[in-house]
Amino acid sequence: MIDKIIPFDTGLLLTIILILIVARVVSRLVKSAINKHLRNIADSQESRDYDNTTRLRFFKNGVNFIIVMTAILLITYTIPSLRALAVTLFAGAGIFAAVIAFASQKAFSNIVSGIFIVWFKPFRVGDIVVVGTHFGTVEDITLRHTVIKGLENKRIIIPNSNISSDVIVNSTIEDPTIQRFVEVWVSYDSDLKKAVAIMEEEAMKHPNMIDGRTLEEKIKGEPIVLVRATGMDQKGVKIRASVWAKDPSTSFDVYCDLIREIKYRFDEEGIKMGVPHRYLNQNLNQEFEKQLIKNKSKD
Repeated sequence: MIDKIIPFDTGLLLTIILILIVARVVSRLVKSAINKHLRNIADSQESRDYDNTTRLRFFKNGVNFIIVMTAILLITYTIPSLRALAVTLFAGAGIFAAVIAFASQKAFSNIVSGIFIVWFKPFRVGDIVVVGTHFGTVEDITLRHTVIKGLENKRIIIPNSNISSDVIVNSTIEDPTIQRFVEVWVSYDSDLKKAVAIMEEEAMKHPNMIDGRTLEEKIKGEPIVLVRATGMDQKGVKIRASVWAKDPSTSFDVYCDLIREIKYRFDEEGIKMGVPHRYLNQNLNQEFEKQLIKNKSKD
């Protein structure tokens, strides 16, 4: 049955094998050239070129897709039976074409969205972004989807059409420096001035803290680390320190270090952390119940 549809022909078979080999070699050569250029960018002493990296990765994925499609078309044209079948389908199958168009609508939308992402650059390979509820570093942009590397080294695969219609928070695209708020609550009977001074001192001591002030703020004499009391609630008085770092990853490390060091200093200096009243009430009720039990045991 198969021989009737596609008669065996040694020359035809060799032609198909040759097409596949050429497609494979061209694909590997293009990928090798692009990967070499990407390594040169990564090894450069200058700041990383996010725009070129993004374009090269997308171009690599696009070229691979074009090579594969070209090989399929050449093979189809080479085999007479398949060529005749393809001509028949495209010539008279309007319904078939409509079904194919409908089925490929989402795929085509992803390709167009991927081209728009590379062209308008809402984010680039290497940028730290938040897309919906997903946070991570953009690792790759393909014709169909974008790959985001999450904090736990998991890869988040988002179709380009979805990511183009969602709100994107980009922490890297213009200025990678970031301001991180370090907030703590202290009790109402603590020395507020001392608590503010401790937070400022600990922030200034951190080696990865940078001066994020504008020229105008420097002229006005604004402090490098601005510490303010920003509110009062059931926990106590809320104090916030504004600390700058060179990028989001470093700012997270600075934040974690400061939370630890501020707690140590508060313990040394006798500054009490704020506690919600409901916990205080629970403790009082427990103490009251213990006292009642003791009184009953005495009676």
